[in-house]
Amino acid sequence: MKKKLEGTIKEALSSVLPITVIVFLLSVFVTPMPVGTLVLFLFGAVLLVLGMGLFTLGADMALMTMGEDIGVKMTETKKLSLVISVSFVMGVIITIAEPDLQVLAELVPGIPNFVLVITVAAGVGVYLILAIIRILLRVRLSRMLMVCYFIVFVLSAFAPRSFVAVAFDSGGVTTGPITVPFVMAMGLGLASIRGDRESIEDSFGLVALCSIGPIVAVLILGICYHPDSAVYVAEGIPEIVTSRDVTFEFIRNLPKYAKQVFAAVWPILAVLAAFQLLTRRYRSRHLARLVVGFIYTFAGLILFMTGVSVGFIPVGQLVGSDIAASPAGWLLIPLGAVIGYFIVAAEPAVHVLRKQVEEVSSGAIPGAVVQRYLSIGMASALAVAMTRVMTGISIYWFLVPGYAAALALTFFVPGIFTGIAFDSGGVVSGPMTSTFLLPFTIGACVEPDRIMTDAFGLVAMVALAPLLALQIMGLTYRNAMRHARPLPPGEASDADIIEFDEEEGERYDSDR
Repeated sequence: MKKKLEGTIKEALSSVLPITVIVFLLSVFVTPMPVGTLVLFLFGAVLLVLGMGLFTLGADMALMTMGEDIGVKMTETKKLSLVISVSFVMGVIITIAEPDLQVLAELVPGIPNFVLVITVAAGVGVYLILAIIRILLRVRLSRMLMVCYFIVFVLSAFAPRSFVAVAFDSGGVTTGPITVPFVMAMGLGLASIRGDRESIEDSFGLVALCSIGPIVAVLILGICYHPDSAVYVAEGIPEIVTSRDVTFEFIRNLPKYAKQVFAAVWPILAVLAAFQLLTRRYRSRHLARLVVGFIYTFAGLILFMTGVSVGFIPVGQLVGSDIAASPAGWLLIPLGAVIGYFIVAAEPAVHVLRKQVEEVSSGAIPGAVVQRYLSIGMASALAVAMTRVMTGISIYWFLVPGYAAALALTFFVPGIFTGIAFDSGGVVSGPMTSTFLLPFTIGACVEPDRIMTDAFGLVAMVALAPLLALQIMGLTYRNAMRHARPLPPGEASDADIIEFDEEEGERYDSDR
């Protein structure tokens, strides 16, 4: 256990270090900031590393195991009504438990926090039902995505313009560090029971569909509430003078985020208790391991949310506003691209996705390659987002052709890559996006009346980029396999090799 924890913390350190170095260099050469604010950021980075390390270990021990087991048991039952009921309840619970959603609810004016959270949770619950039924009925993911996104863009035509960006953002923030491990593991458990060669391909796609549900629900909510007069009011940066002020700032906020995380975790613990009482699946030793995993998850999320919210949000907003107000405001675009490239590694759910992809592909799709394509996609998304902030171009000019291209690629890309790509859209738009990049963009938006239309929408752009990047990766892999030179007898590995049928885009295992 100790070695695993050391490994996850080292991985977290390598993830957080690049963005920490970037911000430090900016504070020295581009946007000088008060020493107290910089210390606040560095202290937050330390908590971020510890929190991410604990969370990653806890998610592996508890959330993914529990999600996969529930998926298996749901498939074993013959009662479709029970599957639907459990799916909806789990979708609602894990969404309310998502810390990123609480952050977004605090930022969005015009609609009560509770109303927004419940609406988003209901959207996830409904679309989780659709996602599970798709696996059971073996409906092609690309077809369902086209129908769902058609509904999204029709609804967006009737929603207030100031609320469209927020609606698309909600789809990204709901698939964060709690939702992704649980939902992805549930999909793997459901698909594993089938045992056919399309089952692994169908294990992906749950996160993608669960990301659409909130968009639909919030667009409907925006139409009903008519929040045209909603105006964002940014919070002030805390005044930090001494090192004691830094310590007190974190201590003062720690109970707040502990309460939020507890509210996020206890419903899942209640589900674990109910699942164990009904199925008796876990022996005492396995149950103890799950409980320890939840403790790690709880402690890790507290440290993560406190470090990011207290140390990263004020610095992100300060850096964005200082650069935008300077004569070198054009630096926002290349700087956004650089930050986007490196910040992917700091998202906890990205590590979960990497591991899941490597497992289901038997190593044929390396996690490092997945992360590289995600980083390129994020860099492009941040560059576009900064361009929007500087020019005020409507988000529709990017979302409509972007999703059209992503959906068109589904006809040419092997099916497993489609699922991975659309899942990754929700995965990359996690805590680092909502608590550092969004404040950075808000700070860069110098005109307050444009924040709702131009600053918000960042998460939507971030969620779109991986859809294109990873499907392009899929095309690259398919073309490479098509032109691969056959190995002479005796040189082939005994390991299972992933192959893709070029005509049907299906995945299957075979011994070469």
